[in-house]
Amino acid sequence: MTSGQMLRQLRSNRKLSLDQTAHDLNISKSALAMYERDERIPRDQVKLRIAEYFKVSVESLFYYPDEHICAQ
Repeated sequence: MTSGQMLRQLRSNRKLSLDQTAHDLNISKSALAMYERDERIPRDQVKLRIAEYFKVSVESLFYYPDEHICAQ
C-alpha cells in the first residue's frame, strides 16, 4: 500500500471529506488530492501535520507504508 492509498484510507475511515481534511490541515484541496494519488509528496512540515492529524507516526505513513497503520 502506498502512502497516498494509506492517506486516503485514513481519511475515509474517519468519514472526512477532502474539503474538510484539507481545511483542517491548512493545505489546498488539490494538494491533498495529489498526495492521495501519489502524484506529489508533501513537505516535511506538512507530513508532520498530516501524521498528527491522523494520530500516526510520520515514519509509518510516509517511510514504511507497508506497516498498514490503517487498521487503527
